[in-house]
Amino acid sequence: MPFGEYPYNLDDKGRLVMPPSFREFVEDGLILTRGMEGCLYLFPLSAWRRIEEQLEGLPITDAPARSFVRFFYSGASKGRLDGQSRISVPGPLRQFAALDTQAVVVGAPGRLELWNPERWAEAIDQTFTESAPPNELLRSLVV
Repeated sequence: MPFGEYPYNLDDKGRLVMPPSFREFVEDGLILTRGMEGCLYLFPLSAWRRIEEQLEGLPITDAPARSFVRFFYSGASKGRLDGQSRISVPGPLRQFAALDTQAVVVGAPGRLELWNPERWAEAIDQTFTESAPPNELLRSLVV
């Protein structure tokens, strides 16, 4: 499972070096798409296949489900690490996530997230100020 956060630069062609600790996670290929809170989600192909099955199971007659599928699926881009362990982040996805020259690559269960550094800092600050996890959730995480 990927974890940690790593600040990296994007080059002038929108390529991002994958942190060494995440390379094995995506070595068989990846899907990059829009995520929540203005970040990008990066899934290994095996995880994307499971998500795709769930998306296909959503009712086509449900308007919010159709909207979510459009949001999530239309932005998706398939990729692989290149010879320098970089991924290419397409322009529309860079624009959506406000990724210009820098990004924070963050591990999460089953995926990676790519964040604009300022948005990342705000999201972390909000976690324990405005929207702290409920005590029940925190208690259930105790081993």
